[in-house]
Amino acid sequence: MTTSTASRQDATSTRTVINKPRKPFNWRRAGAWTLVVIALIVTISPFLWMLRTALSSNHSLAANAGNLLPADFSWGAFKRVLGLQTPEEAIAEGGSGAAINFWWYLRSSIIVSTVVTVGQVFFSSMAAYAFSRLRWPGREKVFALFLATMMVPPIFTALPNFLMIKNLGLLNTYAGIILPFLFMTPFAIFFLRQFFLSMSREVEEAAMLDGASKFRIYFKIVLPNAAAPLATLALLTFIGTWNEYFWPLLVGQDESVRVLTVGLGVFKSQSPQGAPDWSGLMAATLIAALPVLLLFIAFGKKVVNSIGFSGIK
Repeated sequence: MTTSTASRQDATSTRTVINKPRKPFNWRRAGAWTLVVIALIVTISPFLWMLRTALSSNHSLAANAGNLLPADFSWGAFKRVLGLQTPEEAIAEGGSGAAINFWWYLRSSIIVSTVVTVGQVFFSSMAAYAFSRLRWPGREKVFALFLATMMVPPIFTALPNFLMIKNLGLLNTYAGIILPFLFMTPFAIFFLRQFFLSMSREVEEAAMLDGASKFRIYFKIVLPNAAAPLATLALLTFIGTWNEYFWPLLVGQDESVRVLTVGLGVFKSQSPQGAPDWSGLMAATLIAALPVLLLFIAFGKKVVNSIGFSGIK
């Protein structure tokens, strides 16, 4: 036992220690991480500044313009936006004292965004399936012409759409806000068509041999297999509709159908003593952006993966 222990000690003592060579410093990787950190700071800084302004008092903002921390910390801005302050309290904290129907505007934004999202995803998926699976004369030319409309700035179509909605008597209605965006968009059709082209046709052909119709194949086979890109498109559409400002301002000026983005503009125009209520405006903007930020944090990875997958045929 002693001999074996001694031999092990001798072997250990005679064993040479080999130092692993140190890897050279990777300047490219360091530069890439530096750019990522800078981009992250540039992206997050506006939100941090919005939070700082929202938690400050209007009376102290000008005197502490360069301070990164809230100036005279207060929850008053959030209370003003949510209607939890009296007009006298709002005026005392630098607000206008005018009421903002925040919850009604939030309800209108949810209605418009949800209906537009459901309509665009459904109709765009049907059009994308027709462009990818159905054979009909001039299909590629029609698809190319349809994609060409992506190069037309939306401002060019605003006036014709407005005149159409006005002639239909749909001004200041949810239908007037929703209809121009309800059915489909070129990007949505292109996005889903790329995914449908990458799907295997074998299951669909087998279903056709069993006597299934095109509509049954679409609803029973295609849509369940396209759940991920459909969810991604729904998220992107919801975010885009939620942030839309110009068209709801043009068509839905009545308070009964006013969406949250337009309501924020009205809130800004209610200027107390000639100066905007910056604290209240930033608080309202943060609350309005919170649902979109949570959705994007939860499904952002799926969005990136689906976009990359849909681009591969």
